[in-house]
Amino acid sequence: MKSISKNKLPVIQLIIAVISAFIAVFGLSMFNQYLLMSFSLPIRMVLMIVTQWLMLIGPGVLMFVNKEKLTDIGFRKDKILVQIGIGIILAIAMSLVLTVVPILLGFKDMVGSIKYTETWKFVYQFIYAITGVALAEEIVFRGYIFSKLLEIKNQRWFAIIVSSLLFGLFHIFNGNIVQVIMTSFLGVLFCLFREKIKGCTLLSLIIAHGSYNAMIVLWVSVL
Repeated sequence: MKSISKNKLPVIQLIIAVISAFIAVFGLSMFNQYLLMSFSLPIRMVLMIVTQWLMLIGPGVLMFVNKEKLTDIGFRKDKILVQIGIGIILAIAMSLVLTVVPILLGFKDMVGSIKYTETWKFVYQFIYAITGVALAEEIVFRGYIFSKLLEIKNQRWFAIIVSSLLFGLFHIFNGNIVQVIMTSFLGVLFCLFREKIKGCTLLSLIIAHGSYNAMIVLWVSVL
């Protein structure tokens, strides 16, 4: 019985993590829609970042209870600058291929619609995208959920496909089916970066993900 329970544990943990993440993003969507704009700009800027961390509660509690470490889900303590550098390079490459080229080909409206003119807004966009959105999403999907999928079935492609599909569905509250498909594709891409590029860690993916998102606004504004 103990063996059966142990085998079922990663499945239970995965289900809890997924449900908690989806509840968090639904609550965040409602908060942004009905309450966020009632706060002053400085408070709103902080809340936009901090509320993204709500999706970390479920996986965080599970990791604490099971005495799991951040290294278990893809973080590494060594060569931090190299990890960051890899993330920046990946973000630039993704931005050129997935943002700049489509804009130059006339698909700007499909790439994005948010435009800024003030420098501080661009700076904040990078801070928000990296420390808010990317930090939470990468820890949950390419970190905790990916590692649990590997515990359930030790096959990389199984973990890549399932975590990426969940990542796509995660965006249904703030988008449409096209966004679900695109974010699923990005999920696969981020997984492949981590699996195939030497030195690419969860920190690298956080930098790549956040910087890529922020650069969409930058390119839409300047091109």
